[in-house]
Amino acid sequence: MKRLTIAILLIGLFCALPPAHAQEEFIMPEAKLLTRFPFTQLSGGIVLLRAQIDNHADTLNFVFDTGSGGISLDSLTVEYLGLKKELSDKTIRGIAGIKLVEFAYNHTLKLPGLQVDKLDFHINDYDLLTSVYGLKIDGIIGFSFLRRFIVHLDYDKQVMEVYSPGRFRYPKGGYMLHPDFSTLPLQAATIEDERVINARFIFDTGAGLTFLLSKEFVQDSAVFKRKRKFYPTQAEGLGGKKMMDITVAKEIKLGPYKFRNVPIHIFDDEYNVTSYPLLGGLIGNDVMRRFNVILNYPDRSIYIKPNNHFPESFDYSYTGLGIYLINGEIRVIDIIKGSPGDKAGFQPGDIIFSVENNYTKNIQTYKTLFQNSIGKVRVIIFREQKPLVLTMVIKDIRRNR
Repeated sequence: MKRLTIAILLIGLFCALPPAHAQEEFIMPEAKLLTRFPFTQLSGGIVLLRAQIDNHADTLNFVFDTGSGGISLDSLTVEYLGLKKELSDKTIRGIAGIKLVEFAYNHTLKLPGLQVDKLDFHINDYDLLTSVYGLKIDGIIGFSFLRRFIVHLDYDKQVMEVYSPGRFRYPKGGYMLHPDFSTLPLQAATIEDERVINARFIFDTGAGLTFLLSKEFVQDSAVFKRKRKFYPTQAEGLGGKKMMDITVAKEIKLGPYKFRNVPIHIFDDEYNVTSYPLLGGLIGNDVMRRFNVILNYPDRSIYIKPNNHFPESFDYSYTGLGIYLINGEIRVIDIIKGSPGDKAGFQPGDIIFSVENNYTKNIQTYKTLFQNSIGKVRVIIFREQKPLVLTMVIKDIRRNR
């Protein structure tokens, strides 16, 4: 009985006292700017960083990729640098395949003004990406780097800032996203067309497109009309090339921001990259480059603020051509049957000499010209060492929806 009375008195005492405050409270230190350096943008908004490995003098090209669950090096780059390779039982998965990978363990990545130690690079073949972008792709920087820092991508200035984890002062006028995190950020978004569909998508800065949806998601959600016009096209990913369809969605909503008439790629996700029905696909960097983005993986958040690219038009052009830089020449390799490129008379192996009187022989420039030239385009090619002039009528995928 005595013990019960004491307990009741103690309860009464605590109820009568004013709210208690901890004498010690841990406060995260403010995030500190570690470095600031420029980056390059490739077609589709792809971000390219320049960095070094260990004490090797060569400066390498890395794709900055939130869709990568680690960090990687090209197999030829590993051979060139003489790095030790070790077998592993780990596999990586992409839109075009699954493969077992080797690793180069415990190496240092040196960015301008920043050194990141103890990184384990998985090894992959990026020869296809090199021919797609027209410059050597030596690796991909993903989660293994991102989990250690706060990263600010300013697409207006094409500058990256890297901060230590901590309390961060976000600029006004943006919106805080709170994606689910595994090693990849999984962000909610809304697609509106025939129906309004809410789903989660991989936030993927390494994808040079707007949205990529799995065919299963499109069929089960019935987001598009059955009679919708789909154009066959091709994309490149882990393991090789992948046939897809492309169409246009009426509206996409990300946080409070809306985009109308958005190009959508649709693919047969045979390797279950999107883990459907957990996810519907991925959000690519042709959407995200329209914001200045703060990636705060330690805080499991992403802050987006519209930038000067926000109102820019999307790429609605359709050629049906697959062009690649091979041995210093821009060649037509793949041609979709019945496409504008096919109707114009292109053949596999044709060497593109000029597009609309542009003779730079720069694959990024030629891709940009194709993307911004709906209608007739004059292309000079060489076929069997003889020049030919072809006129291609580039199609607008917004039509016949």
